[in-house]
Amino acid sequence: MSTSAAANDADPGTAADVVGLAPSAAGAGDARVATVRGEAMLVMPPDLYIPPDALEVFLDTFEGPLDLLLYLIRKANIDILDIPMARLTEQYLEYVELMRRRNLELAAEYLLMAALLMEIKSRMLLPRPRAMREEEEDPRAELVRRLMEYENMKLAAQKLDALPVLGRDFLTVEVWIEQAAVQRLPQVRAEDLMAAWQSLLMHARMTRHHKVTREELSVREFMSVILRRLQSGQFANFTSLFDVDKGVAVVVVSFLAVLELVRESLIEVTQSEPYAPIYVKLAHAQSE
Repeated sequence: MSTSAAANDADPGTAADVVGLAPSAAGAGDARVATVRGEAMLVMPPDLYIPPDALEVFLDTFEGPLDLLLYLIRKANIDILDIPMARLTEQYLEYVELMRRRNLELAAEYLLMAALLMEIKSRMLLPRPRAMREEEEDPRAELVRRLMEYENMKLAAQKLDALPVLGRDFLTVEVWIEQAAVQRLPQVRAEDLMAAWQSLLMHARMTRHHKVTREELSVREFMSVILRRLQSGQFANFTSLFDVDKGVAVVVVSFLAVLELVRESLIEVTQSEPYAPIYVKLAHAQSE
């Protein structure tokens, strides 16, 4: 019965999970010839046939020659910036030889890398004058650059694969609603309305004119002006309803007019979120 050579990291329990051969130094009272799924086999079946490849341990699969080189470097705990080419080339050629016996087409790109490794090894062994050694670039530089780029791409691919994927890690849920939901605007808080009013009042005080005049202002008149501004049915900014350049009195009367229109349900005051701008529109008006 023949057994193929295994890679360094091959799983030793691959064949032992099914069949366990009895040790040669077993005691005289133990007549087991094998163990099949935990049960002792005392007699070898006369018609037992074991194929030549039954106990073959498959070599680790790699995505390419760079993947194999990176595996050998990390396994031997070698500094990637100072690679011992002789030892690395020897281990690489051993793996390529095993792979060449199994699949010639798959070994083609690995043979190309083997030729490159032997070329680098030869260039490092050849004697060179001191001046040439100082000026010539390290023959391993290009290989190191390719290995580092490949390792970075491999790590990035592993991070991407670890992210949640739709259909693999989670599923989406869709719920169909027969009736359309009515849009509900959030209520305006009294604190936000007060803050807007104080901002307008402060701005009006900063821009007021020092003139002593007496002017009669009508709240109803300003209510009509505000309704005309909102006649388009679209939302208008709360501050745009006030003409702060005309003084504090006009701003106060305009604010009273807005409050009166809200009380009579002629306009609506809305706000998307706390401390957000306040908007005003005609009640029951369809905004575009």
